[in-house]
Amino acid sequence: MYTSPLALLQVFFLLNPEGARPQPSSSPSGPAPTPSEPGSQGGTLQTSSEGTDTPRAVPGTSSVFPTLGTPSAPENGAVDLLPVLPICVCDLTPGTCDINCCCDRDCSLLQPRSVFSFCLPGSVRSSSWVCVDNSLIFRSNSPFPSRVVMDPNGIKQFCVHVNNSKLNYFQKPQTVNASNFQTPATEFGGQPFDSILQTQSPPSFYRAGDPILTYFSKWSALSWLRQPAGVGAGGLCVESNPAGFLESKSTTCVRFFKNLADSCASDPALNAVSYYNFTVLKVPRGMTDLQNMKFQVPVTPVSQAASPLLAGNTCQNAVSQVIYEIETNGTFGIQKVSASFGQTNLTVEPGTSLQQQFIIRFRAFQSTATSPPGPRSGNPGYVVGKPLLALTGDISHSVTLLQSQGDGTCSVRRHKVQFGVNAMSGCKLRLKNVDCSHLQQEMYQTLHGRPRPEHVAIFGNADPTQKAEWTRILIGNCNVSATHCTSCCVVPVSLQTQVLWAYVGLQSNPQAHVSGARFLYQCQSIKDSQVTEMSLTTTVTFVDITQKPEPPRGQPRTDWKLPFDFFFPFKVAFSKGADSQKGSVSPVLILCLLLLGVLLT
Repeated sequence: MYTSPLALLQVFFLLNPEGARPQPSSSPSGPAPTPSEPGSQGGTLQTSSEGTDTPRAVPGTSSVFPTLGTPSAPENGAVDLLPVLPICVCDLTPGTCDINCCCDRDCSLLQPRSVFSFCLPGSVRSSSWVCVDNSLIFRSNSPFPSRVVMDPNGIKQFCVHVNNSKLNYFQKPQTVNASNFQTPATEFGGQPFDSILQTQSPPSFYRAGDPILTYFSKWSALSWLRQPAGVGAGGLCVESNPAGFLESKSTTCVRFFKNLADSCASDPALNAVSYYNFTVLKVPRGMTDLQNMKFQVPVTPVSQAASPLLAGNTCQNAVSQVIYEIETNGTFGIQKVSASFGQTNLTVEPGTSLQQQFIIRFRAFQSTATSPPGPRSGNPGYVVGKPLLALTGDISHSVTLLQSQGDGTCSVRRHKVQFGVNAMSGCKLRLKNVDCSHLQQEMYQTLHGRPRPEHVAIFGNADPTQKAEWTRILIGNCNVSATHCTSCCVVPVSLQTQVLWAYVGLQSNPQAHVSGARFLYQCQSIKDSQVTEMSLTTTVTFVDITQKPEPPRGQPRTDWKLPFDFFFPFKVAFSKGADSQKGSVSPVLILCLLLLGVLLT
């Protein structure tokens, strides 16, 4: 039997584990690993060509390759803008470019990172790489993608992409209904509730989150578009809060007036004109040439708003709501700005307060024949912080909580329930002198809002016309028969909303879906007809009932294969030893231990 020296060298490398460094699981991005040629002879695999970023292996850490979320670059040099997964989960606004969503087709960006500061995760699958020292590899016949990378110490590593489907899937979600709702809620749940302008040269276009520049020609003053926000326990208005480009949001704050009679006509916060007597810079570079009108966009009021007027003991036409509609055209900047107002009358008295709301909405400048549907709360799975969608009949809206005014009484405005965010709110309801049934109806409507939610969306992109995409809310009303007072009126004073949810789908791209929801009311009996107000409370708790899958098994062990006549010399030695030393097993035992030591090294 003759064995070539080259084959013996390969066996020696396989038996020597010093160079092998299995790397933990990671998600490579950047240049895609290229499979090695199975039939290549001699030498080692080469790294990527010049001009392409080569991922580097870092021994002992989980960041072997660049972080998850970057699209891969194919071998032919073409730029792959979309992720490898078929669904773009961060595309939440149809017809509009979502911030930092690098796979959103509405953005039409060849290089998303030139506009966005980072790319949202969820665009590649989980993967695992195993690396060994490149000097140990003579030829690779692996069917999996492989690549030679360089670690920080300058040592080349040969890495193979291991296919393990268990990394990417969750188990089948539980079925939640009225009979077993409390079981997962108890098992998985916890205790419920009882900027300055830059001095360097301005950029050529706005980036997401940049302050929007404004110009007051009357005073030749440069500023930014302000969106007052509430600060502190009282929610006092702070004027220095700038509006961010492409950030559609709403803020609410309260203003107090020591002498409303003097402030009615003189305070600019009450006058609608002060919210549109300026122009908006189309792009930041317009600040270098403020006399050039092509860089300035006027703010157009939708309808003429009357000026504040003091009439007797009333301040009329005070601004209570400001809505800005801003149309943008990508890197070409802001194209159109419109403003609409809500106004109210205030009674002149000491300590008068006014609650104001400021809303800024962004939309694409291109007009479409049919308006896209409302914004999603996920695509398909819910995104934390997005509204929890509700359905009443065929009307889609959001689940809401109580909201109080400046004096603590219940407001007609309500807080939207944000998915995954536990919250509590309360207010005082002033009771009317009506019969018990009407009082019960009013308090129920105050707690759950109008219209009353009947279903919640299972996923964040649920269609109101598809009933299978919604699950009915379980209702737990008060037990009126439990009270022993015949002349009492049992009214609800608290509403607890419980939402059970879980992750489904790929572990590298998990999708949150609602398994079930329940309304629990707590009631109180009142007997005294002189009660003028009641304290109401609403809470919402989200319970994660995700069942984690079994962890993937370890890497497969090496399958040692020896020639069929490998033990022939040892058999001859054993037979001679048996003839010379009959009844002695010590040579056989010693030889077995030596062979075992060789195999384990």
